[in-house]
Amino acid sequence: MKNIIIQTSRLTLREFIPEDATHMYLLNSDAEVIGFTGDEPFKNVDEARLMIENYRQYEDYGYGRWTVSMNATEEYLGWCGLNHHEGKNETDLGFRFLRKHWGKGLATEAAMACVQYAFTTLGLTKIIGRAMKENTASIRILEKVGMSFEKEFEAHGGICVQYSVNRPLIAKVD
Repeated sequence: MKNIIIQTSRLTLREFIPEDATHMYLLNSDAEVIGFTGDEPFKNVDEARLMIENYRQYEDYGYGRWTVSMNATEEYLGWCGLNHHEGKNETDLGFRFLRKHWGKGLATEAAMACVQYAFTTLGLTKIIGRAMKENTASIRILEKVGMSFEKEFEAHGGICVQYSVNRPLIAKVD
């Protein structure tokens, strides 16, 4: 059974399952998709499946990165979600979509749903997002979900930026 976490008007976000391995392998085999990530491509589908089987974020923190598919067709689009960094005690928003789905607002829709879920369901107080400085498309998505620039830093052999958004304060009405 697929554990659905979030549904939007167009998208379903659910936990990874071993059957996602072929899609994840293809996603990470596209040099343009992973060009700004610092990640190496999977060597084969089995390596992607092993990553899924050993993915511990759901068990350890109650959230993680999620497979994104179209509601109507269940077509695999990529992934989006949250990642807790234990050593830094912070949670980041990340996303990666097949290139054929770029420019359709799907990553923004999924990212917005994840930020809302983080604040309303999980009760998190801050979400960060990181991108290579040259990755203007990802930076635009971070800005569209309400994030603001925090800092620059070096990683993956280049300059990266970090954005963040805090949970809105809701005034109590008596």
